Amino acid sequence: MERGRLRVHLGAAPGVGKTYAMLEEGQRVMAGGTDVVIGLLEPHGRRLTAKMAEGLEVVPRRTLVYRGHVFTEMDTEAVLDRRPQVALVDELAHTNVPGAGNEKRWQDVERILDAGIDVITTLNIQHLESLKDVVEQITGIRQSETIPDEVVRRADQIELVDLTPEALRRRMVQGYIYPADRIDVALTHYFRPGNLTALRELALLWLADRVEEGLQRYRIEHGIATPWETKERIVVALSGDTAEQTLIRRAARIADRIPGSELLAVHVIRTDGRAGADPAILAGQRALVESLGGSYHQVVGADVATAILQFAHAENATQLVLGGARRGRLAGLLLGDQVVHKTTRMAGHIDVHVLTHERMARAPKVTLPSLTRGLGRTRFRWGAALAALLLPGLTLALVSLPGFGLAGPLLLYLLAVVAVALAGGLYPALVAAVGSGLLVDYYFVPPVHSLTIGRPADAAVLAVFILVASLVSSAVERAARRTRAAARSSVEAATLADLATGALRGGNDLPALLERVRTTFGLDSVSLLESDGAGGHRWFVIASAGSMPPERPEDADTEASIADGLVLAGHGRSLDAGDRRVFTACAALVAASLADHRSEQRAEERAAADRRRAELLRTVAGDLEPELTVVHRVIEGLRDRRAPHTEAEWGKLCDRADGAVERVHGLVADLVDVSRLNGALDVFLRPVDVGDVLIVAVDDLGPGGHDLVLRLPQELPNVIADAALLTRLVTYLAADALRRSPADAPPHIEAAPVNGRVEIRLIDHAARVPRFWEPDGDGYPTGIVPRVCADLAQAIGGVLRWAETAGGGFTAVLTLPAAATREGAKVTPADTDRRSHVRPISDPARREPG
Repeated sequence: MERGRLRVHLGAAPGVGKTYAMLEEGQRVMAGGTDVVIGLLEPHGRRLTAKMAEGLEVVPRRTLVYRGHVFTEMDTEAVLDRRPQVALVDELAHTNVPGAGNEKRWQDVERILDAGIDVITTLNIQHLESLKDVVEQITGIRQSETIPDEVVRRADQIELVDLTPEALRRRMVQGYIYPADRIDVALTHYFRPGNLTALRELALLWLADRVEEGLQRYRIEHGIATPWETKERIVVALSGDTAEQTLIRRAARIADRIPGSELLAVHVIRTDGRAGADPAILAGQRALVESLGGSYHQVVGADVATAILQFAHAENATQLVLGGARRGRLAGLLLGDQVVHKTTRMAGHIDVHVLTHERMARAPKVTLPSLTRGLGRTRFRWGAALAALLLPGLTLALVSLPGFGLAGPLLLYLLAVVAVALAGGLYPALVAAVGSGLLVDYYFVPPVHSLTIGRPADAAVLAVFILVASLVSSAVERAARRTRAAARSSVEAATLADLATGALRGGNDLPALLERVRTTFGLDSVSLLESDGAGGHRWFVIASAGSMPPERPEDADTEASIADGLVLAGHGRSLDAGDRRVFTACAALVAASLADHRSEQRAEERAAADRRRAELLRTVAGDLEPELTVVHRVIEGLRDRRAPHTEAEWGKLCDRADGAVERVHGLVADLVDVSRLNGALDVFLRPVDVGDVLIVAVDDLGPGGHDLVLRLPQELPNVIADAALLTRLVTYLAADALRRSPADAPPHIEAAPVNGRVEIRLIDHAARVPRFWEPDGDGYPTGIVPRVCADLAQAIGGVLRWAETAGGGFTAVLTLPAAATREGAKVTPADTDRRSHVRPISDPARREPG
């Protein structure tokens, strides 16, 4: 069955008219004879929207009861049974009520599409997963309902429903969006002009990127190599000269004058044996390009002009900026600028800007064209060796066998020239052609043993021979080049097919896929890097293969930008332009595998969260049952009027009931903490000072926290953790220990390095271990607080375990990975014993012995 088509009406903010546009399209399609139904509509009390829905068939909603409240959701099964041609479904990113089947409405829409039904839907830009953090930064509101970008990218059509901020605010004032009691608050918060302008720009840029992806896909499918100037891309070519910083800035100014343009810098690493540029200068140029909002690239090639143009065509560049020296007329005629002239001649549809600078006016270096012509030094040497052996040997054979005349030697020498051309390329063949002509003249053209030619006809024959030999050599080399190019293309296709097959067989095993990429290109290591979004200044290794993988794009010898903030980096050797093209295609495969891996990971996390919720509910039920039984028995005792109660008995019954209610209250408070943690663990791992975390936790505990005793070594390495979550974990453990410890034996917190890790121990001196801290059959505590603590420890990459303390109580041991210590730093287990309230957190001497 053919899958249905998805059309999305995308808006920058609520109220721009997405739902109205969806209904208007539904009316138009229905007027053309198409069977259209409304699968779900959220008019939000807007009169014009409800009026536009008149005449369209509405599929009844499904009613659900959740926590004592009645909700309605789209009845997906009813839509599938109705089988219309087109279904209108509002608010694609909506989260369904538990019990509705799928968690998200877009998953319901996927089922409808799989059934061959077209869907027209609506979506706001703030619900896209990739823009969630940006929207929160702009509006100050965190979006709880998001949809993966890939779902929207797969849509057959995306239509932007646009409205200026002024028009949207007027619509708000006129009451078309929110009720009157919400207008003033909305205008002064979410619907501020600055917010709306930023959201509108986000929507336009996101949609522009999707259009660009579609255009690139169309050009590749149709084999279109010439650039289409739909978006200006300015490529600046760098040679590694110190004067090129001015060139970079001028190219950046050109890009700044064209809204929406991109700046790309490229440096060609030559393979013809010539000295390369200073790495320090290249590193400075890269930093400057990235600070100006551009991207830096390196390619490998024997011919600089060809490599630059190959890169420009691959990036669909529209303008090329080159640096040229100011020279006199004589220097320009004699020496010229080979790269500039050749690039300008071969640029085709790309505009070329040649910018000069006074500091670039130094004397140019005279360079000769490469003799190997890209075939490699080994092939060149083989060709020269074959010419040096074949021509003398053939001459000796012909001289020892007289009677050949002139035609026979010429044909044999021509065959030798062709063999040399096949082995070593054009230049050895040209030398062999000239040498063959001289040998024929010396040994076979009268007068023999002399380079003098007696008859003009013989001179013409030799000239024609040399010309034919040269033409044949050139034709043979071109054929060999095309054969090698075809073989290379076949290898590239086979490489991509092999990697794609490996990715399918290996599932979403990123390290295995990166290992295949590494071995395919002969690299020492490969890393998949992702930036934190803060200007790309912090990079994190998602997965890697090989030894000493690069941790930043600057550390790589070759790289391919997959998306914003995502880079595939390789270390070991620089790739030429052809290999880099295949490397970029492999990066796209890695990105797809990463997206699948993260989708599976999110699904596993949701399943694990569901299991934890079920376990917590069972735990709560088990903890509440005995307490409620106590309360029930106390109430029965109080109601029993037949049994007389003394004042002491009445007080005892009330104390039992009050204690049970207090314990129930504590369980409910713990459950509320769990609900706050659920889905809100945004983990940011970094080096954390354990001492700072402990003192902040003590402050969070209030006056009671000052009874804790902290024992820390004089020099303790930092740990890799999330500071906020680690503080919360220590606070939970310490608060529980303080509630149960006697006043004369407060809890102790100790920390010490152990085998490259750091152990934080909380020692409790309670008389006995509480029932809810006792482990179950799997060695996992049964209470709510222990489960919360264990989940927090796992989230930050640590391990939490419990053991009974000698003399009563228990010890909670949290083990975390230690951060790398500074060179020469000495970690000693010597402990210091001090009360937590002796010194404040801001005291620089807090790590001294107390």
